[in-house]
Amino acid sequence: MGTSARGADCYDFVADCRIRAVTDLLSHSWDPVVLVALRQGPHRRNALITAIGDVSDKAVTESLRRLTASGLVMRTPDSTPRNVEYDLTALGASLVHGPLAVIGQWAIDHGHELVS
Repeated sequence: MGTSARGADCYDFVADCRIRAVTDLLSHSWDPVVLVALRQGPHRRNALITAIGDVSDKAVTESLRRLTASGLVMRTPDSTPRNVEYDLTALGASLVHGPLAVIGQWAIDHGHELVS
């Protein structure tokens, strides 16, 4: 790994590091779940709630707002303003099919060891 001045700062001042943005994303428990639910393609908010199950409307709405603001999810109005679909952006898809897929496989392989 390169040791540019900015890279060194990342390790010295973790609060200012880009890794913080990723850990903030993962600290919201529903954000990764919503991202993974969108991997099959566009969904309306109510369809996401149904697909995820056992989640409140408020939690999904807040998650979609955060994910849209971060550029991971796009919000596309349908023919009427009340019909809005959410889908992964290219950046969101790279996260879902990359790191989140690896974490998901790890959870399948080792999740039973975490549950007490």
